[in-house]
Amino acid sequence: MNTAEMTAKIAHGNGFIAALDQSGGSTPKALAGYGVADGAWDGDEEMFALIHQMRSRIITSPAFSGDKVIGAILFERTMDGMVDGKPAPQALIERGVVPFLKIDKGLEDEANGVQLLKPMRGLDALLARARDLGVFGTKERSVVHLANAAGIDAVVAQQIAVAQQVLAAGLMPILEPEVNIKSAEREAADVLLRDSLIKALDTMPGDDKVMLKLSIPAKPCAFDALVEHPRVLRVVALSGGFERPQACTELAKNRGMIASFSRALLADLRHGMSDAEFDAALGGAIDEIHAASTQKVAA
Repeated sequence: MNTAEMTAKIAHGNGFIAALDQSGGSTPKALAGYGVADGAWDGDEEMFALIHQMRSRIITSPAFSGDKVIGAILFERTMDGMVDGKPAPQALIERGVVPFLKIDKGLEDEANGVQLLKPMRGLDALLARARDLGVFGTKERSVVHLANAAGIDAVVAQQIAVAQQVLAAGLMPILEPEVNIKSAEREAADVLLRDSLIKALDTMPGDDKVMLKLSIPAKPCAFDALVEHPRVLRVVALSGGFERPQACTELAKNRGMIASFSRALLADLRHGMSDAEFDAALGGAIDEIHAASTQKVAA
């Protein structure tokens, strides 16, 4: 796939984006969910080798193909690693899956009801390396905890600034201002975030498009205006801590939004499974998430 083909697949593809981008802080939890006990590795290198084995097993599974999985978000170490004897982005492209890269370096402490991105030093060099490896786009995650207008505007401004840097490097940015689904002010925060994003998109220079990765809104279809916005290529949804059945039920109520799930995709996979068991479990999760992304129901 060339860039035009990847753009078309992400814009119009009948599927969802897999999030395979757990980073250093979340890797032990991801491995524990996979059935690898804490202490089964000695140091970060062995830990990351184990998570890379898991991701390689997912990417090379017969269940994981571009028919239903149109994209995948990678952690930097995964991008730099090999899958089935090829650089990971190329292995994805050969399966018809568009590669993205997680570029954020974690979150600042909460202030004004939000957590901004930590500084991303060396971002231009990382973007150049990603582009050379065939990566199509990027993703960076902030978090909104409260319906604080000033905090949400700061999150959106920072996300847009990073997006401009990504676009200048020739890549497609996914802005991820996650609203905490456990927030007592979740519905109000959804509205403030939507309106702040619309204002920022309306005034964004140039004519490039961006993508949005958002929490499933408390009120179904609350993000319709973002789905329809001319500067938005696609809106994808994170599971945000929902178990897969609930995440899929809620996502199916939101037209135009497709999944970009991580935990909800990987929850049933275990290190000790046979290949047949692993492929069946992954295939079942993919089918369920694909249906929620493509078969919408009335709210």
